[in-house]
Amino acid sequence: MDAPPRRRRALALPELVDGVTAGDRAVLGRAITLVESELPAHQDLAQELLTALLPRTGRAARVGVTGVPGAGKSTFLEALGVRLADGGQRIAVLAIDPSSGRSGGSILGDKTRMLRLGAHPGAFIRPSPSAGSLGGVHRKTRETLLLCEAAGFDVVFVETVGVGQSEVAVAGMVDTFLVLMLAGAGDELQGIKRGILELAELLVVHKADGPQKDAAERARRQQEGALHYLQPATPGWTTPVLTASSLTGEGLDAVWEAVLAHRAHLAASGELGRRRLAQAEGWMWGMVQAEVWRRFRAHPGVAEALPAIEAALRRGELTAVAAAARLLACAP
Repeated sequence: MDAPPRRRRALALPELVDGVTAGDRAVLGRAITLVESELPAHQDLAQELLTALLPRTGRAARVGVTGVPGAGKSTFLEALGVRLADGGQRIAVLAIDPSSGRSGGSILGDKTRMLRLGAHPGAFIRPSPSAGSLGGVHRKTRETLLLCEAAGFDVVFVETVGVGQSEVAVAGMVDTFLVLMLAGAGDELQGIKRGILELAELLVVHKADGPQKDAAERARRQQEGALHYLQPATPGWTTPVLTASSLTGEGLDAVWEAVLAHRAHLAASGELGRRRLAQAEGWMWGMVQAEVWRRFRAHPGVAEALPAIEAALRRGELTAVAAAARLLACAP
């Protein structure tokens, strides 16, 4: 009979700190798993780890990437990421994966979609399940981002599941927010509305190759004109609209130059420091809200009263407002 698999020894805090700062991918992966764990003991150790690593964070360029389904986000990230990694930069990609509303499981397919980038010695890809969090962004993604920075990655990309609430959350944790668009898709298919455009610091019309090249250029001019009527996401910055093709590589260098120009603008104006501070404050309040919600649901009075209140709500005996008031009264 085969012996049962040996359980891995838990790493102590100094081992985790040393491994992450040395860029050890195996230790980094275990540190991220620790941060994502919901076990109280793991959460305590994770916060100790993050506190110890905090002085080593903040140096990477943080770039959010979004776009409608079919815009080629993973293809774009792989092409740009390989280009940067080949040039000597260390690249991390945090890909927000949609979690199942029924099972809680996630697809976690980005490692299979980005085979070249995943195999590159200068790159690290970590799928991050949305786990039902608001906007589809896992509440631990910010902490994973800090771990990647402490591990010495020069650029951290955060890829969202698509256009929607998640964009607001991702824009609140990055320096530059990049929106991918397609040429030839009507506005009703683009799903890119004013709220998303107002978040964008860089617009890229993707798949600008072959028969779509001319259409991409027309779309670029149209979006460039539309942006004149919107408040820029970054004070003093005019949002560029570029075309690019991951298939041919055309335009990718210009996209990265625009990202660097935006970061330089943030640094020169002092906006980078102000933005990072505002993000940390927003992160704090987000964690407070999540913890208050968790404690409320775990309150014995709420747990006891909830089935009856939900049943009364379903029978039409209580309005939603009255049901909420009763629940809140259970945990004064």
